[in-house]
Amino acid sequence: MTRSLWIPVVVLAGLLATSTSAQGQTRPYIGYVYPAGGQQGTTFQVKLGGQGLDDVNGVLVSGPGVSGKVVEYFRKLGPQEMTLLREQMAEIRKGPGKKDAAIVDLTARIEKRMKEYVQRPACASISSVVVAEIAMEADAPPGPRELRLVTLRGISNPLVFHVGQLPEHSRKAMLTSELQVLGKEELALRKRPPEEVEVSVTLPCTVNGQIASGEVNRYRFEAREGQRLVIAAEARQLIPYIADAVPGWFQPVLVLRDAQGKEVAYNDDYRFQPDPVISCEVPADGEYVLSITDALYRGREDFIYRVSLGELPFVTSIFPLGARVGESAKADMKGWNLESAELTALTPETGPGTYLIAASRDGLISNRVPFAIDSLPEATEKEPNGDAAAARKARLPVIMNGRIDRPGDWDVFRIAGKAGDTIVAEVFARRLGSPLDSLIKVTDAAGALVALNDDNEDLGSGVNTHHADSYVMAKLPADGAYYIHLGDTARHGGEEYAYRLRLSSPEPDFALRAAPSSLTMRNRSGATVTVYAVRKDGFNGPIKLSLKDPPEGYSASTVTLPANQQTAKLWIKTTQRATTEPVRLTIEGRASVGDREIVRQAVPAEDRMQAFLWRHLVPAEELLAVVFDPAYQPPPKRVPPPRPAETEEVAAASDTPVEPPKFTKQQVAGRLRQINFLYQEGLLTDEFSAKKIAECEAAR
Repeated sequence: MTRSLWIPVVVLAGLLATSTSAQGQTRPYIGYVYPAGGQQGTTFQVKLGGQGLDDVNGVLVSGPGVSGKVVEYFRKLGPQEMTLLREQMAEIRKGPGKKDAAIVDLTARIEKRMKEYVQRPACASISSVVVAEIAMEADAPPGPRELRLVTLRGISNPLVFHVGQLPEHSRKAMLTSELQVLGKEELALRKRPPEEVEVSVTLPCTVNGQIASGEVNRYRFEAREGQRLVIAAEARQLIPYIADAVPGWFQPVLVLRDAQGKEVAYNDDYRFQPDPVISCEVPADGEYVLSITDALYRGREDFIYRVSLGELPFVTSIFPLGARVGESAKADMKGWNLESAELTALTPETGPGTYLIAASRDGLISNRVPFAIDSLPEATEKEPNGDAAAARKARLPVIMNGRIDRPGDWDVFRIAGKAGDTIVAEVFARRLGSPLDSLIKVTDAAGALVALNDDNEDLGSGVNTHHADSYVMAKLPADGAYYIHLGDTARHGGEEYAYRLRLSSPEPDFALRAAPSSLTMRNRSGATVTVYAVRKDGFNGPIKLSLKDPPEGYSASTVTLPANQQTAKLWIKTTQRATTEPVRLTIEGRASVGDREIVRQAVPAEDRMQAFLWRHLVPAEELLAVVFDPAYQPPPKRVPPPRPAETEEVAAASDTPVEPPKFTKQQVAGRLRQINFLYQEGLLTDEFSAKKIAECEAAR
């Protein structure tokens, strides 16, 4: 009776993968992409860190003009796999002195793989690495996009990825950061070569980097006296929340010094935003050095930044912050380097909502600022109106556009009310980029307080952490005049402290968020999405949820989100066997308010945690779905050559002593999986793999 000493690796791998798939599917996750953007008309590589990325085979970038492809995938290795690689390297070294090209290439790949290895990474969920190639067309529209990875069994969360207009400089990508041990932190610090600490650049440009623990990055450049420099950092804008960091994001600090080391400018926050911006006039011709670090000197590979430097257009404020539907949407703007600049034009056909607009100057696009479109009549406050005696009359419903234009200023509006009327006073300022931290008071004609509010939480406001906009809904006790007082809580003010104040009776409404923003479905099965309702102006009725115009092969039974409830689960099913490309889905909700039906589309979102505790729904552009067949296994990248069979009699007659099994039967499956992964990645020779497989067979 004969038996084979070679168990086909491909068959074993398929069985093991099927077993793993049956136990549950991990959604692909990416925690960073570096660099987080590039210049129009260039092709470059990016490094992404995540988990659940086995069989990654695609890169998706939203919008036109950008494409990507996977170049390499480095799955997180374990100690046993590293032992296998070391043993393989030892066998290579014991071989003939002159190595052929294949062995030289194998040695280089193993050394590269071993260099990336960290036994205890600082963050395990970003320790699997994908290298991708991104190609940007010269006319790709500039601005933020969304980047995702696609695997055979799912699609990842999105990350912000920029199409830039300026020449770009990117530092070398970091290796996986090591976990720091209390009292031995210095052992995990990055060992950066001295020549990489400071980099010389030419303005204008965008620089990209990753901050390691305790690290400072420096950029040296030449500037001329009188240049109006804008130095704008993006960090939290790239990764809004880092769950296991306190504070829950990378907090960059910018310092600009002259050639003698004298500080010229400093910033660690731009108003209420953690990402700093420096705007200054250059005092003299010469060299200047910009440094960036974390405020607490934290760092690891997902502490990503992009900093743009130069005489760049930058909008610091606009007024008004919005306009009425159907009317010409015009705003005055203030800022830096805006001579001859024009703001994005919104047409009268633009529907209600909040839009991001920018200024364009000599082909360069500025930072983007929010602009609101609403259906209510509009008016503009006029000074003086700082107390009840000087209050401006307002006729409901109306949106008042105004400014708290000096420290300590109050704007007061007078309305006529009747006993039992309910009025709403809602401020839109912080949600529209204004630094105003509003406070609202409603008083009667005698000055008695009727209602007061400082901060009102808006769950639909995305990455906001300080809900500084005020909201009151108050029932009036008697007929007469009432006064709405609006000021800044910290008694600050200035031309940038703009607001939109809605004064009206209640307008019951709702908004929807759907998380996660990507769904993975097994063939002819389905997946669940959680829909969150953001109820407004006291609306507490039921909301019917369904798919809007679903693609062929997708459906969902209508689900009712009960009255007074905030969340519901929507089961989306498919008859598809598998998809070659992700499909886009749209969820909508319908509710009745009196004789009026309200229809709202759900905004896709990611459920993210900040600083171990607070959860936020971060908006995404698209709700995407993929369908996979769990029985499908991709063809192997390598097929091992067959080994000759050997009879038991020949083996018994051998004088070679039989060694005891090296592994228990319980360890064989895991060991075979490790060997197969490394073999398919091209890190083991046929001979070495056969030898290790034989050891596993002996254990069986």
